[in-house]
Amino acid sequence: MVNNRSLDAVYSALADPTRRQMVERLRQGSLSVSDLAAPFSMTLAAVGKHIAVLEAAHIISTAKNGRVRSCAIVPHALADATQWITDQEAFWNNRIDALVSYLEEKK
Repeated sequence: MVNNRSLDAVYSALADPTRRQMVERLRQGSLSVSDLAAPFSMTLAAVGKHIAVLEAAHIISTAKNGRVRSCAIVPHALADATQWITDQEAFWNNRIDALVSYLEEKK
């Protein structure tokens, strides 16, 4: 069973299109906050808030090396969310298959 608080945090973090774009950019590898912020027309403070949400959801991690703060994807961060979606899909596919079988029998 997946932790609902963990799922809530992940889905809440990914509900924002800016944060999803940040996650997509980090698939290429770790980036400094400045590099991660480059394509977005917002202040570094606003970018920092988005990073904090992603970090609180354990989707990314940050590390400071001197004056440079870098962000990276946490391996398997989305595993619980993926498992939950997979479980839901299997449940509903089974229900639909059962309905189709029932309807076929009634013909």
